[in-house]
Amino acid sequence: MSEIVLIRHGETTWSASHRHTSYTDLELTPDGERQARALAGVLLGRRFVKVISSPRVRALRTAQLAGLTVDATDDDLAEWNYGAYEGRTTVDIHSDRADWNIWTDGCPGGESPEQVGERVDLLLARVTPLLERGSVGLVGHAHSLRVVGARWIGLPPSGGGKLRLDTATVSVLGYEHGREVILRWNGG
Repeated sequence: MSEIVLIRHGETTWSASHRHTSYTDLELTPDGERQARALAGVLLGRRFVKVISSPRVRALRTAQLAGLTVDATDDDLAEWNYGAYEGRTTVDIHSDRADWNIWTDGCPGGESPEQVGERVDLLLARVTPLLERGSVGLVGHAHSLRVVGARWIGLPPSGGGKLRLDTATVSVLGYEHGREVILRWNGG
């Protein structure tokens, strides 16, 4: 049965220090490159009718090191735009705004949960018909892929807040009895 395979990029200096990274285009760390190479073993034997990546270097490099051929990049797969919170940690943001929660509040000067949900819905509308031909790989980022998982199973974008996603992990979306389900999450 065809699946959507979500692949989060390997570690960057900012992901290692828990800094919000959307449009800042960072390279993988040496550990991130090692993590990405290890994904090749996890993905071994999988065939994709299409592999789509975020246009960010960290996602494209992860795909390359994992042995994937990227067929297209898609801005709808880019990370949540953190706006004024780009480069800041949640702990740091809480020193200014103790009650802030990205999943309900979004980011000033960036995207709201609803805006991320809208672009993820557009992405899924383009990807889902491809499943008739086989599995699809999506290489991206923590928050945006968490929204992909939430939207796949019919949750609002804020549902992604319940789906932790570590660097260089593989998650699988598919079907059970004709219903969209999460088959595997945050695996290595």
